[in-house]
Amino acid sequence: MSNTFTKPGFDLGIVTTNGDAMLAFYRDVIGMTFEATINMEALGVAAMHRLWANDSLLKIVVPTSEVAAGVGGGMMGSTGMRYFTLSVADVQSALDACAGVDAPIIWDRREARPGVVVGMVEDPDGNWVEFIER
Repeated sequence: MSNTFTKPGFDLGIVTTNGDAMLAFYRDVIGMTFEATINMEALGVAAMHRLWANDSLLKIVVPTSEVAAGVGGGMMGSTGMRYFTLSVADVQSALDACAGVDAPIIWDRREARPGVVVGMVEDPDGNWVEFIER
């Protein structure tokens, strides 16, 4: 099967009970562009904070009811979606911004392969975010 994708980026949803801290981290520290907060209580969503990185949309979803906490342990903690990557102009600047708010740095700036530099941080919910510079 082949799909015709209609947008260059993708949408990713992160479910959290820590909506304010997650919004502040991705908007104010990471620097994603805030679009809006919407309410969709008919779908069980008290708030969906929508943030953009170029053509990709991050949806920070705060449910109307309690949900179980996710499995911790970072990249090797379990199978499934464990991290996502943001391409940036300067990995060290991105890491410095995160360190400035005491976000855990998982990997300091390092060369992953020739010409590719990466760094990894943890958001307020323990999700990992990789920065990559080519």
